[in-house]
Amino acid sequence: MTGLVDVDGLTGTLFSDGWRAPAAGGAAEVTEPATGKTLARVGVADAADVAKAAAGAARAQPAWGALPAAARAAVLRRAAAVLDGNRAEVARWLIREGGGVRAKAETEIADTVEELLQAAALPTRPHGQVLPAEPGRSSLARRVPLGVVGVISPWNVPLLLALRSVAPALALGNAVLLKPDVRTAVAGGLVVARLFEEAGLPEGVLHVLPGDAVAGSALTAEPAVAMVSFTGSTAVGREVGASAGRGLKRVSLELGGNNALIVLDDAGLAAAAAAGAFASFFHQGQICMAAGRHIVHASVAEPYTRLLVREAHRMSVGDPWTDRVDLGPMIDAGQLRRTHGIVRDSVAAGAALRAGGLPDGPFYPPTVLTGVTREMPAFTEEIFGPVAPVIVVRNDDEAVAVANDTEYGLVAAVRTGSVERGLRLADRLRTGMVHVNDQTVNHQAVVPFGGFGASGNGARHGAEFAWDAYTQWQWVTARSDEPDGA
Repeated sequence: MTGLVDVDGLTGTLFSDGWRAPAAGGAAEVTEPATGKTLARVGVADAADVAKAAAGAARAQPAWGALPAAARAAVLRRAAAVLDGNRAEVARWLIREGGGVRAKAETEIADTVEELLQAAALPTRPHGQVLPAEPGRSSLARRVPLGVVGVISPWNVPLLLALRSVAPALALGNAVLLKPDVRTAVAGGLVVARLFEEAGLPEGVLHVLPGDAVAGSALTAEPAVAMVSFTGSTAVGREVGASAGRGLKRVSLELGGNNALIVLDDAGLAAAAAAGAFASFFHQGQICMAAGRHIVHASVAEPYTRLLVREAHRMSVGDPWTDRVDLGPMIDAGQLRRTHGIVRDSVAAGAALRAGGLPDGPFYPPTVLTGVTREMPAFTEEIFGPVAPVIVVRNDDEAVAVANDTEYGLVAAVRTGSVERGLRLADRLRTGMVHVNDQTVNHQAVVPFGGFGASGNGARHGAEFAWDAYTQWQWVTARSDEPDGA
C-alpha cells in the first residue's frame, strides 16, 4: 500500500498518518508547482491495476444499484457534509498541489459541495414512464444503471471536474473507476476516495487510480467499463472516443475551447475590460472556458485594450500559498513553455506585446497581444495560459464570423449596452453556452454544461442531464395471466 507523505503539516482530518492510498502499480511524487517541493507520494496505476479494479467494481455494483434510492442519496449527502467540514484541508491541497489562488480553491470546494447535493437529489427523482398497453398487460420504461463507469479527470479543476461525473454516476447506481491526473492526484483523486470512505460508501463501489496515459488507455479499453466520462484536451479526447467506440461504449467528452469574448461598440468598456481580464487570466488561463480571443469593434478597440492592459498590470503573480496574489504558477514547465511559445511565435508573425510576455520561473504574467490575425497561433490555438489576444473587427457580422472561425464551440460572451442586440448575436454563435453581459467562465451544477464541435461530443453535465449520461432505458412488460402458446 502506498501512503501519503506529510509535508509542512498538509495532512489533517482527511489524511491522518494512518490512512493509506489504494494499492497501485508504482508510485509518483506530487510536487508543488510554485516551489518544486514534494508534497506527497501516491500510487500510480498500471493496466493490471485497472483490470483488477474493474473486476472489483463489477462485483460491487449490483448490490449498490439495488439499494433503496434514499440510501444512495444519503451517502451523497454525507459526502457533501464531509467536504463541507474539511474545507480548509482540501483548500490547502488545491492551492499547493494545483497552483490555484485561494479564491479559486474556495469556489471550487463550494461548487463541488453543490454538485454532491444535486447528485443526491437524483436517486429519488422519477425514473420511468408508464407506456400504453392492451388490457391485461402492463408496459413501462425505466432507467437502469449502466454498470461500471470510468471517469478520467483533469488537473486544472481537479476536485470539481472529478466529482461532476463521479457523484451522479454513483447516485444513479453505478460503480466508478476514477483516474485523476497524477499532477493533482490528491485533490482530484485521494480526496474523493476519502470523502466517500467517510460517507460510508460500500467497499468496491469506487476505485481511485491515479495514472498517466497507460492507465487511461486501459480504463477506456476495459471490457467491464460500460461508459467513459472524459474531461481534457481535444487531442486526447479524440483517442478516448475512438477507443470507446471500438468497444461500443457510451462516451462523454468535455474537451477544449478557444472561446470568444465579443465587445461591441456600445459596451461599457471598464466593466468589459474587467470581465475580459478575469476570463483570460483566472487560474492562469488554465480553464477550458477561458477567453482565448477578445473580438472588439474597431471604434472601441484602443480604449478597451488600454483598460485591459491596465487590468493586467495591476494583477500580482506569485506563490498562492505564501502570498495574496491574483495569479499562481503554471501547472508545470511544459505548459509554461507551450504558452510562451504561442506568444513568441505570434509576436514574430506581427502581433504586438502590450503587457506581460516574460516568464519568471514557474510564473507567467498576464499577457495582452494586439494586432492578432486569424493566421497567428494566438488565434488558432487553445493557449491554456494567461494570454488575452485582441482581434479588431468592423461590425457585428464580422464579429460573429471571427468568433465562429474555430473548430471549437464551448462558450462565448458578448458585452453590449443592448441585451436585445447581444441575444441576436448569441443566436448566431456556434457554442454550447453563451453569456450576454458576462464573461466566459461560468459554472453551475444545474445547467447543461457542454460544447459543440471539437469542444465535445454533445454530452452534457449537470443535474437532471446526468440521467442521459449514466443510465440506460429498459422496457419491461408484464401480463396479468400467463398466455397460452408462444
